[in-house]
Amino acid sequence: MDFMTDRDVRKYLEDGYVVLDGLLTSQECDELRQRMSEIVDEMDVPEHCRTTFSTYHDEQLKTQGNADYFITSGDKIRFFFEKGVFDDKGEFIVPKQRSLNKVGHALHAYEPLYKKVTHSPRVQGIAKKLGLVSPVILQSMFIFKQPGIGGEVTPHQDATFLYTEPLGRVMGLWIALEDATVNNGCLWFIPGTQNSGITRRMVRTPPGTFPLTDFTGREQNYDDEKFVAAPVKKGGVVLIHGEVVHRSAENTSEDSRHVYTFHIMESQDTRWSPDNWLQPTEELPFPPLYAK
Repeated sequence: MDFMTDRDVRKYLEDGYVVLDGLLTSQECDELRQRMSEIVDEMDVPEHCRTTFSTYHDEQLKTQGNADYFITSGDKIRFFFEKGVFDDKGEFIVPKQRSLNKVGHALHAYEPLYKKVTHSPRVQGIAKKLGLVSPVILQSMFIFKQPGIGGEVTPHQDATFLYTEPLGRVMGLWIALEDATVNNGCLWFIPGTQNSGITRRMVRTPPGTFPLTDFTGREQNYDDEKFVAAPVKKGGVVLIHGEVVHRSAENTSEDSRHVYTFHIMESQDTRWSPDNWLQPTEELPFPPLYAK
């Protein structure tokens, strides 16, 4: 029996997202978290890379755009921190393991455990069930959502950052490595918004100009009451259409909300925008999903 049912497919197509339980076992989740703990323990953070990460419009421009570190991270494993974790001398004021917002964007290429999960038979089965012919992997991230300080992610559409022509070719797979609840910052969606296009894009600016990225258009204002919570049990996955509007609240709980997430794109008859911040490189072209 397919991991993803016909009913799941219908829900994804209607709502722009669907929650599927049991993609990974509890042990597989723990192994991914343990490996990330080792990566963080070994992390060497250059002074100029102490970049804080935020989704507020102007701060995005300042922190992501000004930082070459971010824009060249598509084919590397790099570290992005929560606000307020360094003192004015650039030293940690919280434990190292509690300092990170995310690690990205090429875990799927360089870390064997993450690569195995990304290319797993179940993930390939999901893509095939949705009719994807030549899916490629765009990027991957480990998101920490730290207890007490895990920041809000404001309403957005992934296609703002990962733009294709035509639209509708990008899907996120968001795997809960711990229970994701309303208390610790699970995702919230406005069902059906994947059919309304996008109003904002993050684009590269011309070479030699700063910041390195800019936004065209503005995010719409969304009715808070239209958002529906999507809690996920440990090991479950949320499939996220590239245009569905979603957000997550701050994590004010005492529990972290660790997630492994990656984006895939149907590459057949699709143009990846050369204006996107993320670009394939000689070192790492977008790898095909249907390969080991």
